[in-house]
Amino acid sequence: MIVKTVIKPGEYHDSVSLMLVARELASQPGVQDAAVVMGTAANKSILDGSGLLTPELAAATPNDLVLAVSAVDEPSARQALEKADGLLKRKAAPESGVEFKPKTIRRAVAGRPEANLAVISVSGRFAADEAWEALRHGLHVLLFSDNVSLADEIALKRYAVAHGLLLMGPGAGTAIINGVALGFANVLPRGPVGIVSAAGTGLQEVSTLLARRGVGITQGIGTGGRDLKEEVGGLMMLAGLQALQTDPDTQVIVLVSKPPAAAVAEKIIAQAQQCGKLTVVCFMGDRHLHPAARTIRFVPTLEEAAQAAAALVGVKPDPGGIVEPQPGAQSHGKLRGLFSGGTLCYEAQVIWRDLLPEPVMSNAPLDRAHLMANSLASHGHCAVDLGEEEFTVGRPHPMIDNDLRIRRLYQEARDPEVAVIMLDVVLGYGAHPDPASELAPAIQKAQDMARQSGRKLHVVTAVTGTPDDPQGLTTQIQMLEAAGALVCPSNAAAARLAAGLILEVTG
Repeated sequence: MIVKTVIKPGEYHDSVSLMLVARELASQPGVQDAAVVMGTAANKSILDGSGLLTPELAAATPNDLVLAVSAVDEPSARQALEKADGLLKRKAAPESGVEFKPKTIRRAVAGRPEANLAVISVSGRFAADEAWEALRHGLHVLLFSDNVSLADEIALKRYAVAHGLLLMGPGAGTAIINGVALGFANVLPRGPVGIVSAAGTGLQEVSTLLARRGVGITQGIGTGGRDLKEEVGGLMMLAGLQALQTDPDTQVIVLVSKPPAAAVAEKIIAQAQQCGKLTVVCFMGDRHLHPAARTIRFVPTLEEAAQAAAALVGVKPDPGGIVEPQPGAQSHGKLRGLFSGGTLCYEAQVIWRDLLPEPVMSNAPLDRAHLMANSLASHGHCAVDLGEEEFTVGRPHPMIDNDLRIRRLYQEARDPEVAVIMLDVVLGYGAHPDPASELAPAIQKAQDMARQSGRKLHVVTAVTGTPDDPQGLTTQIQMLEAAGALVCPSNAAAARLAAGLILEVTG
């Protein structure tokens, strides 16, 4: 086996283009593995773990594009890298015969004066300026971009509130506005529940669990993950809550976030009490005692938020939501969670905190005391959010590209301590078009690797999605189960099962 690499200093391509080029290279004759990424420290560490890092690549900077190929011989590797040049040029070339696309918000507004919402997804250093341009043209904004300063976020949101507009974000990955899915979102029925969420996959999990119970939503408003920090003051959570309180079609409201600052929580609870509408508040894992309120129900998990909202609109509880380990199925060893959804990673940790006797370490922990020393190397029980910025600079988000998660899956499967691995699988618009087609063979291979070393490895999953999602919920579940995965009806149920498989049998 030979590894050949190339560094392209200062060359930039969008992460999806890099993913597509890498996939095409990996399919070339004689090629065993390929990577096309930016030369960040995290990406170089991942290449090192995959046997693709050469001394030349080790010197690459985050502004350099790096290509690495392992092949059966030098001609195969050289031909693959030569092909990569052509593929990259083709991806960068402007499309011909496409409809006119305005290059500024001003020109877009002039061409579509009826539009009232802008979706902004550009590099973080330009995102705030584009958001200001949209707000000053009277547009609501979904600010998909991250890396926007806290000061800019506060100023943008204060302006939006003063002018009766929504500034969803920064880093707002999901919204469903008047039935239109924005960012990562699912195909959902219309119905009586309105959701405001500071967590994109949290909004997806709650709304899809409702949809599976036949309950639709009026609106799904994302706020961005920092909205409930004390400095921001929950400006968009409050604005979204007020909008749903005055919406005649919304009967029940669901609020989702990680535990907010105490002063912000007080403001949100006070606003929720301003109107007679029933409100489910999910400050995930929040252990603070909040005052009892006739119209508010507090729940600790996304699963319970969906169950509570469904019950409030008259849908009976789903007994299938509780999944317990089967007798005799327990294992002894360590638990590893590999998540594409940050909120799903957080919910799993909330559940494991109460079930496991040892702490769960994470790169996105509930408590900073449990921060992983190195997110590229697991020790003990771990929950890794692969959608964190450290993993997504210079490569696509794991909900789009399974490559990084599959590499990490094999890494964890080789660890003799590991007995259970939990994965989330997120469907919908913007996500991978067929995630199980890649994850299922990888799960099977990981279990074979463990079996060959005399171990049994359980892989537990849950699929966030609806039957109407383009990937096909039923098909995805069947493929995962056929590969040997234990598929649960919710992320919370998967977390409980994963913990149960680790715990010792008692009695």
